[in-house]
Amino acid sequence: MHISDGVLSAPVLAAGWAITVVFIAIAIWWSKKKGIEVEVIPKLSLMAGVFFVVCLVHIPIGPTCVHFMLAGLMGIILGIFAFPAIFIGLVLQAFLFQFGGITTIGINTVDVGIPALVAYVIFKGGCKSGILSSRKVASAGIFGAVAGGVAVLLVAVFTAVALIASGEQFFGVAVALVVAHIPVMIIEAVVTGSVVAFLVKVKPELIGSLGGEEK
Repeated sequence: MHISDGVLSAPVLAAGWAITVVFIAIAIWWSKKKGIEVEVIPKLSLMAGVFFVVCLVHIPIGPTCVHFMLAGLMGIILGIFAFPAIFIGLVLQAFLFQFGGITTIGINTVDVGIPALVAYVIFKGGCKSGILSSRKVASAGIFGAVAGGVAVLLVAVFTAVALIASGEQFFGVAVALVVAHIPVMIIEAVVTGSVVAFLVKVKPELIGSLGGEEK
């Protein structure tokens, strides 16, 4: 992810910005509808900071790079609010450290944001399915790990698709990007599962997908 400027085609860039604006608007509307701005803002700020930091250590691959992102954890904790958190993190990285393009902030947000939402759905659906219901912490850890791993895979795939859609010359880079994210996927699955299991045990209200942000 973190695609540089001057790489993607105009239609891909436009689509990225359009989708990002829509999801951020939905997040704002939802927070106002539920009256949960005060509850959401601290978690959103914290996770935006976490995302900002973990992404800074990266390995360049052509016009993009490989790095940790914790997209699954962000989705599990924030739900729809992962989108604005990711957007804020990317904006700060682009303007403060020239990490990632400015015109590509929209598509980069989509590449991480949608997988984060998928992780939210996987975790919430898994925990509410009744599977391992007698082992709440273990269940949360398992579904958290699955959600975290799937999120990383989707980030790599979405980024690869954005590159290929902008030119066939990026096909090799796209394939290399997906392959390079396999170890990241495994590590983030373990980290996400462990963190989620710990939070469910000591501070379950922090997990948005367990109802922490709902009223």
